[in-house]
Amino acid sequence: MSEYLSIEEITRYVLDHCPGTVQNENWGERGLFYNPDHSRPKGVYLLTFKEKDGANDRASHIDRGGLYRLNLGIGKPAYQQLFGVPPKRPAAGAIVDTGHDFTKLDTIMPHPVYGWMSWIAILNPSRETFDQLKPLIQIAYQACVKKWG
Repeated sequence: MSEYLSIEEITRYVLDHCPGTVQNENWGERGLFYNPDHSRPKGVYLLTFKEKDGANDRASHIDRGGLYRLNLGIGKPAYQQLFGVPPKRPAAGAIVDTGHDFTKLDTIMPHPVYGWMSWIAILNPSRETFDQLKPLIQIAYQACVKKWG
């Protein structure tokens, strides 16, 4: 079985490869934001780490112990390349209807709540799967740079 990366390893990789990215907390989650000159309170979301289940997001059952979910907004073109048309927005407190098992480890899949916004998620990525995420992180990063504009 593959070794899973820690949040700290992923954070270090992103901070080293995405200039202008900063770490911050929002809604009780650690996140990485594009904020090159620290002129905004947070910046533009790049990715987040969910480390516990929340009132409106329990689909991944993160509270099983030792788990986290990496969440990444990759934009509609990249999302469609991976999964086809984004799902419809779920009702408040519900999850997207994609047929994915949102509890499965080390699998790139639509975000259980924000898949409709072209976000993806992965529980505890292995080194091998993280290599597949690297180009997606760059797509998300370039979108952040453009939004900063």
